[in-house]
Amino acid sequence: MPAENVEIESRPTSPAAAEGHVCGCQHEESEVVLDVRAIPHAVRHAAVRGAFGAIPVGGTMVLIAPHRPMPLLAELTADAHGALAVEFVVEEPTECHVRLTRTASAVG
Repeated sequence: MPAENVEIESRPTSPAAAEGHVCGCQHEESEVVLDVRAIPHAVRHAAVRGAFGAIPVGGTMVLIAPHRPMPLLAELTADAHGALAVEFVVEEPTECHVRLTRTASAVG
C-alpha cells in the first residue's frame, strides 16, 4: 500500500485557547485543521480521537471528512464526557467540515 500524505494546518484562534497551552514550546496556540480524507478508514477514528485528545479546554479542531461523521462524533462526545461543542461549518455531498471545541476537562 503506497504512503499517502496527510495535511494538517493551523489557524489562529481565540486568546482563551492560548491560555490552555501548557507544553512550554512557546508557539502560539491555534485552531488545528485535520483533513482525514487521506487517512485509511481502518485507522481514521483512532487518529481523530487521538488528535482531539490533545486539544486543550477552549481549543478547537476543524475536522474535514468525506461525509457527516455522526458515529465518530458520538465517540468523541463520549470520550469528552459531553464537554464537546460541535458546529457544522461546511456540508457538501462529498465534504463536511466540523468545528470541534473542547468545553471542559474530561472527567471519567
